[in-house]
Amino acid sequence: MGALEQARAHLVKAREFLEAAELTLDADLYDAAASASVSAGINAKDAICLRLVGRTTKSEDHKRAAGELARAGQTGKELESTFARLLGLKTTAQYQAQSIARGEAVKAVEWATRMVDAAGQAVSS
Repeated sequence: MGALEQARAHLVKAREFLEAAELTLDADLYDAAASASVSAGINAKDAICLRLVGRTTKSEDHKRAAGELARAGQTGKELESTFARLLGLKTTAQYQAQSIARGEAVKAVEWATRMVDAAGQAVSS
């Protein structure tokens, strides 16, 4: 599978996770909404990098992932801080006993939406 096909596949996943984030937010499931938003953002980052650079890496180091996005041209640079904020919710949403507040979940969905929309534009161009 080439880079464009991989980018399209990641975009499909990003959209699916974003839809799950929106549904769980509407159901007042804030940890799930934030977690799905993070997954949407990661897949959007992969789609953007694959489309604009031709490759992406899989790293658990969030700073590296944000840096990789920033190196993917103007689109990536513009999304770097959005992606970093989104990744900042991952540990709380997925691993800690502390819960995500409603406001944080709303922001996570907004950030993920921004990422997925940009990925859609990158992949379709």
